[in-house]
Amino acid sequence: MSETDAARTDDGRVRDEGYDDFLDALDSDEGYYLECPAGHGWLPPRRVCPECGATDLEETALPEYGEVETFTTVHVAAPSFADDAPYVTAVADFEGVRLTGVVRGVDPEDVAVGTEVSADVGETETAGERVLVLRAE
Repeated sequence: MSETDAARTDDGRVRDEGYDDFLDALDSDEGYYLECPAGHGWLPPRRVCPECGATDLEETALPEYGEVETFTTVHVAAPSFADDAPYVTAVADFEGVRLTGVVRGVDPEDVAVGTEVSADVGETETAGERVLVLRAE
């Protein structure tokens, strides 16, 4: 399928099926991740568990809150995020799956390992593109 034949979002961007489906579910308060029978959780959605090779993956409800495990503050951003700087990108553990997103709802200086966050959908300041947001609680 060529890019011209690909499904598009409401604003004309090419739709990334797995990622955009996940953001749509999250935006509807139905966030999920995929889990194999061995309990390995994964995002973005995929067809095979990279840990054990299982193909019997089930949607599992995403817990409401997670905790920041690691983060970095970006002061000099790529052009597609220039107007967003400074911003914090973090990895948060949601009991079974880790999510990477942009932290909002707190000053960048106040983000720390252990900060409680919820997963949400937001937009970048620079391009107005949808992005996974880890909202500090």
